[in-house]
Amino acid sequence: MTEDEKFMRQAIKQAVKAKKLDEVPIGCVIVLGEKIIARGYNRRNTDHTSLAHAEMMAIKKACKRLGDWRLEECTLYVTLEPCQMCAGAIVQSRVKRVVIGAMNKKAGCAGSIFNLLEEERFNHKAEVTRGVLEEECSKMMSDFFKELRAKKIL
Repeated sequence: MTEDEKFMRQAIKQAVKAKKLDEVPIGCVIVLGEKIIARGYNRRNTDHTSLAHAEMMAIKKACKRLGDWRLEECTLYVTLEPCQMCAGAIVQSRVKRVVIGAMNKKAGCAGSIFNLLEEERFNHKAEVTRGVLEEECSKMMSDFFKELRAKKIL
């Protein structure tokens, strides 16, 4: 198992926490060196706010832990490609590297619709690795929505 797979497995564990709350199963961990410094999972419905995305939760915790808004030496692992809000927060917090599980063709802003993370015109760009444990991350999402549709039909 590669280091990226090891940390993506930890992000998947966070996504499972979201699923247990009937939230869209998206999880995130932020790593500094070889240590996880923050974890987050989707809590939009639970917390009643559109800001409670996995990445936003993890970024807030990492900044608090480091006592700085800059996460310049950190790697962020996320099970689903970040949306525009999260991609913007990643750029703003100066995350060095982003590792993505599954891409999001409908709302992704790390290459699917836009690529905010590697935009040359911004003052910061993140290094991006895509497709780490992609099948597992993608299946988790598709299974969740299949179950959701089945519940609404019955």
